[in-house]
Amino acid sequence: MTENARINPVLGAACGMAVAYYCLFPLYRSEIITINVLLTLLFIPAGVLCFFRALVSWPLMGDVKPQTLRILRLTPIILTAFTAGLSLGIGAGAQAAQKISFGIPENDVQGISGVLLDDPRLVSGGRAMAALSIRTITGAGKVKVGTRGELTVFFPEESAERLREFGRGTEVFAEGALRTGNDGAYLFAAESLHITKQAPPLEHFRTGLRTGLTRRFTQPPAGDSSWGGLALALLLGIRDNLDAGIAVQYRDAGCSHILALSGMHLAVLVALISFLLRRILGLRLSAICGAVLILAYCYIVGPLPSLNRAALMYLVGVLAVLGMLKREALSLLCIAFLIQLVITPKAGLSLSFILSYLALVGILIIGESLNSIFKGKAPAVLLLSLSASLGAFIATAGVTAWFFGILRPVGILASLILTPLTTVFMIGSMVWLAINLALPVLSPLLSYPLLLLYRLMDRTAFFAALTPGVKGQPWLIISLSLLSMAVILWFEYRRRLTANRLEPFA
Repeated sequence: MTENARINPVLGAACGMAVAYYCLFPLYRSEIITINVLLTLLFIPAGVLCFFRALVSWPLMGDVKPQTLRILRLTPIILTAFTAGLSLGIGAGAQAAQKISFGIPENDVQGISGVLLDDPRLVSGGRAMAALSIRTITGAGKVKVGTRGELTVFFPEESAERLREFGRGTEVFAEGALRTGNDGAYLFAAESLHITKQAPPLEHFRTGLRTGLTRRFTQPPAGDSSWGGLALALLLGIRDNLDAGIAVQYRDAGCSHILALSGMHLAVLVALISFLLRRILGLRLSAICGAVLILAYCYIVGPLPSLNRAALMYLVGVLAVLGMLKREALSLLCIAFLIQLVITPKAGLSLSFILSYLALVGILIIGESLNSIFKGKAPAVLLLSLSASLGAFIATAGVTAWFFGILRPVGILASLILTPLTTVFMIGSMVWLAINLALPVLSPLLSYPLLLLYRLMDRTAFFAALTPGVKGQPWLIISLSLLSMAVILWFEYRRRLTANRLEPFA
């Protein structure tokens, strides 16, 4: 990573937003700090900013080394960005923390109506779960109250298939009772379902497209279709048809991230788009066409935080290709973080959102540092993959231990095998789909290789899952992770200093 990348106002803004969103505002909500303390913390960077501004203007600063003077001049800019990030983070935290005002006692809520915000997903017991944008609340005595907010609803098993058929954007009315989840959030346990209005034409087309693709992968013309559920999970994020056993194996192998749509999966699509369009249209036009296709793909898949992060990075990267931004991966990631948290504040509370950003930060900072430190001591391809995997593991270890209480270090090595296999499987599934759409009679020819690849991935995850995980106190693991990061960055710093001293003699 270059020095310019390390001293970056965008990084400062992202750090400020993360500190406010994940630390300061939760402390305020828990009444550990008051609003006065919160505002005071906002003004501290402003005071330090004034100090550095005056320091740079001091006449005797002319005798300071140019590099030190440059850092002192950049510091006010970074502090300004950090303060702006703090303000944005507090605003996003306040927006994410907004609760639904039911207008009637919670125990009196007997029905809700609203619009489905996402595609219903099957959960244990065959029930369907979906987020609902509430329009009205029905209470005892048929009292109706208009309100606004989002609520997670669990629909009965007998309504699941019907609900999936109508899909996102459908207006529904459900009778049931209000519940409180383990995290204190409201849930609604529906006992009945009434479709009050179909989804708009575009949403209806999208649902039909997803349903058609699901049937193609799960009910092919011939051959074993057991691999189709994995293909749907990797290509469209539909996990309803995924074998529960393989999902558990991937989890125990420390490779659950491979099944969650993210940057790796989007990279496969981007690579195919670039391969098909770059020679025909050139770099800039192919990047713009790729951005349009990625937007269409994200619309079909739905709002998944990790996928949205990857898509935002690609779209911001297109601006870099067009010369509007610098081509620096960490800056692009920070911009994506700021945009995503401002547009969808509640997404920041999602575990997949947190792990997605932490993993990429680990790859870009820790992974690149490890790759530089051990460069030339191992084959380049192996070292690059191993450094990236280890960097992501170190960066996410604390959060993983906090939420799950166990770490799966075997995932560092298992990912080196499963990631390329998954990439080949995804490409093969897309080729199979193209053949199935054009010449269905020929698609069984590719089904058998995909089945073999599926079984190979299944066996790999199975043997990796046999390795026991590591349990430990979350605070201890967080401390060890931070210490590991500090040691790795210190060694990288020393390496760069040595390289800079030897460069004049080269």
